[in-house]
Amino acid sequence: MTLQAAFIGLGAMGAPMAGHLKARGLLHAVGNRTQSRADALARELGVVAPSLPELAAQCDVIALCVTADADVLANVDALAPHLKKGAIVIDHSTVAPSTAKAAAAKLQAVGAYFLDAPVSGGVEGARNGKLSVMVGGDAEVLERARPVLEAYALRVTHLGDIGAGQATKAVNQVLVAGIAQAVCEGLALGEALGLDPERLIPTLGAGAAGNWFLEKRGATMLRNEFSVGFKLGLLHKDLGIVRKIATEAGTDRSVIERSLSDYADLMSQGYGDDDISGLIRLKRKQ
Repeated sequence: MTLQAAFIGLGAMGAPMAGHLKARGLLHAVGNRTQSRADALARELGVVAPSLPELAAQCDVIALCVTADADVLANVDALAPHLKKGAIVIDHSTVAPSTAKAAAAKLQAVGAYFLDAPVSGGVEGARNGKLSVMVGGDAEVLERARPVLEAYALRVTHLGDIGAGQATKAVNQVLVAGIAQAVCEGLALGEALGLDPERLIPTLGAGAAGNWFLEKRGATMLRNEFSVGFKLGLLHKDLGIVRKIATEAGTDRSVIERSLSDYADLMSQGYGDDDISGLIRLKRKQ
C-alpha cells in the first residue's frame, strides 16, 4: 500500500522537499505556520492543506522541517492525539538531542513513532533531491519511512538510537562553521592580493583546499551576493545548540565560539538573513 505522507514547514528547504514527495506520488498534505503559504503550495501541487489534527488523522508518515526546538514540540503536541496507530513523525529540523528524545516519548505514549533526521546539503540539495539525511531511531521504523526519505535524499544513514541524528548534525555544523571561516578568510586574502576569482576558485577547488562551500559559495561571495543559501542567523541558532552539546562532552569549542561571535556581530549589523558566506564581510580589510 502506498504511504500517505505529509510535510510540515514549507520554507526554502521544506517546499522543494514536499515537491519531491509529490513527484513520487507520496504527498497527501502540507502544513505550515502561515496557513496562506500552505494553501498556496497545496494548490500548486494538487494536495490538501488541512488543520494539523486532520492532517494527522489522514497520513501514515509526517515530516517536519521547522526552525526551533519549541516548534518541533508544539507540532508533536498538536499531532499526537490524532495520529494513526503506528504513524511515523520524521523531524528534519536541527534541534537538541534532548528535544528529539522528548518528542519520541510523546509519540510513544500514543502508539506512534519518531525519527530524528536532520539534513545537510543546503537549499541546492533540497531542490535537487540530493540531501544527506542522518537518522536516529528504530531501524525497522526507518525502513518503513525510507520511501519518503529517499524522495529527496542522496544518502540516508542510520546513526543509532533517538538523538543520534541530531548529535551527528552537531558535528556537521561544527565542520560547516569551520570551513566557512577558512574559505571566507582565504578568499578575502585572495581578493586583497588582487587575484582573479575566475582562475583562483577553480585552481583551489582542484587541490587539497577543494570543498562544497568553496565550489558553491566562492564566486557568489566575491560578487557580494549573499541571498543564495543557508541564513547565517540559522547557523548561529544551530551553533548555540552545538555549544551546549560540546560543553557537556568536554571537547574544544574554538570554532564554535568564534563563529557564534562573528555571526552575532553580523546579525547586529542587520545581516541575519544573509547566507553564511556573508562572513567574508568581517574578513576583508577594514
